[in-house]
Amino acid sequence: MTPPAAGRARRRAKAGPTPIADEVYDELLSRVLSARLGPGARVTIDALGRELEVSQTPIREALHRLEQDGLVVRHHLAGYRVVPRMTREQFENLVELRLLLEPVAAGHAAERPRAEDAAGLAALAERMGGVGHALDMRAYADFSLRDAEFHDAVARAGGNHLVQESLARLHTHIHLFRLANDELITTRAVGEHAAIVEAVRAGDPAAAAAAMHRHIEASADRFRAAFD
Repeated sequence: MTPPAAGRARRRAKAGPTPIADEVYDELLSRVLSARLGPGARVTIDALGRELEVSQTPIREALHRLEQDGLVVRHHLAGYRVVPRMTREQFENLVELRLLLEPVAAGHAAERPRAEDAAGLAALAERMGGVGHALDMRAYADFSLRDAEFHDAVARAGGNHLVQESLARLHTHIHLFRLANDELITTRAVGEHAAIVEAVRAGDPAAAAAAMHRHIEASADRFRAAFD
């Protein structure tokens, strides 16, 4: 039987703009986030090709993206393996770095709010709110990507490209979302994002920085449960 991901891949490829590699990437990402592909698991191109009924090319493209995301590592003559989950120490270091950078970026975004920036943030927040309570692993994977887009958009609106690039290189959100798939991680984040958007839209730097700080702290508490 053709897996749902493969069927969607073919339908969307025929429809136009979304390449099959994007669908393969989404499928593999959802497996990593759900631990169906656990830490250290081997990812075999031939086996995936047979399972998803696609050629090796989109699988290689998807694996290359996952490698850039820091989720898989390529071993010479041994294919790809999923990287270990972050440790508690790595997690706490990441939270500390986010608290140093992201509230400042949010404050800068509110200092010089542009209508297009606020509209883009609001649109992203609204899309994430659509996840609701019907959370499956594909939706969870999509939420993690939209979360990354949202925080990247805040950093970009802040105007400091070094901050934006530093956060992007860390692939923060994908690594965090590997830790747990609790519904609270998505539903509570929605309201916190809305508070950030409203502060940016209102041109209130102090409120935007505080809203971002509260969001990162609350998010960290939700993910810490994975270590308890």
